Amino acid sequence: MTIPAPESRPLRVAVVGSGPAGIYAADALIKSGHPVSIDLIERLPAPFGLIRYGVAPDHPRIKGIVKSLHRVLDKPEVRLLGNVDVGRDVTVGELRGLYDAIVFATGATGDRDLDVPGADLDGHHGAGEFVGFYDSHPEFARSWDLSAESVAVVGVGNVGLDVARILAKTADELLSTEIADNVHDALSVNAARTIHVFGRRGPAQAKFTPLELKELDHSPTIEVVVDPRDIAYDAASESARRESKIVDQVCSILEDYAIREPKGAPHKLHIHFFESPVALLGDDGRVTAIRTERTELDGEGGVRGTGTFTDWPVGAVYRAVGYRSDAVPGVPFDERRAVIPNDGGRVDGAPGLYTTGWVRRGPVGLIGNTKGDANEVVANLLADWTGGLLEAAADPSESAVDAFLAERGIEWTTWEGWHALDAAERAAGAAVGRERKKIVEWADMVRHSRSGSAVLAAR
Repeated sequence: MTIPAPESRPLRVAVVGSGPAGIYAADALIKSGHPVSIDLIERLPAPFGLIRYGVAPDHPRIKGIVKSLHRVLDKPEVRLLGNVDVGRDVTVGELRGLYDAIVFATGATGDRDLDVPGADLDGHHGAGEFVGFYDSHPEFARSWDLSAESVAVVGVGNVGLDVARILAKTADELLSTEIADNVHDALSVNAARTIHVFGRRGPAQAKFTPLELKELDHSPTIEVVVDPRDIAYDAASESARRESKIVDQVCSILEDYAIREPKGAPHKLHIHFFESPVALLGDDGRVTAIRTERTELDGEGGVRGTGTFTDWPVGAVYRAVGYRSDAVPGVPFDERRAVIPNDGGRVDGAPGLYTTGWVRRGPVGLIGNTKGDANEVVANLLADWTGGLLEAAADPSESAVDAFLAERGIEWTTWEGWHALDAAERAAGAAVGRERKKIVEWADMVRHSRSGSAVLAAR
């Protein structure tokens, strides 16, 4: 097909996924100066992805990122099409006929496995499952067994800290947040009094951010405990501290926890280093303990086993060893790495398809990395378009997309609909003296969004 001159009409782009990665890609396209028309296609009825459904509710500072994402979605060059599942409601091949290019920013919500004996026992959970519960993701559980008095969290990253902190706090400490009633009800009967967080390497290799680590101590109910014997460094660890201010700050905070006097808080949150989980132990099919092997630094920042094992009695284990992306039907996928194979965001062997964020490079990095990804992908996409390397859409109009969705009977949600859902959640919160209370059920989210869209469209 003949490629239209780039200036003859706006470049039509579908961005699949409306979390930070997708919205930053839309923002980069808008800021490029090239005429663009963008549809953010989101599987869920509401936007914001990880920020809405992956950030702990007691972190309003991070939730504040939503304000900057709002500014992008307010721009006339971008539309939100929510409640549309690419692969089920519409195929990638069908999207190709409606857009000049497609950017996949579908993120990562699955949990990587903990490959040890006993991993199939009841009471062993992926951290992402628990995050989905307390963040009221509509596809996750509405109730949670919190009967274990002693709990293990495997993984020394921020997700592990979030899970440990939510387990260690009281339900009433979270009443000022947006948690739904079912979450508060479950946490109200949480029996956990001792939480063990395990990392197989040392303090210099932990993936915490300093603020997250320091905030653990802000709760009057949490006593953070670090064994002084776990504060150890080799030459590579010392070098990492010198080269990274963040690493040095994390190590300093952990050192302070290790030497301070106890404050007498009722819930003990132990952070253990040099303990590598090797098995989950159980009775009657349920977790009763986690076995770890003591490790030691090998001089190069890695560790080796010492042959010393400890069994820690626990009634539940949460693995926070990394998220895993899911494949999108019709898009190449590397099952081993759980990413879309790409070169600079260009999907391997699929001209016109691009990828950004965690589904591109794995679940690593912070917001700055996500913005950098978006800028690189958009630069390559625009170079391909202006270089005549992309096949233009057969019908690039917004009305063609709307007609397609309507013909399929898809009840898609919009940016105007998000404002209606947002207002409904704020009203539910105001009724009980809170800023917001999340609406949990998928159908209810669609109902509020669709009724809001209809009212606004009629004006």
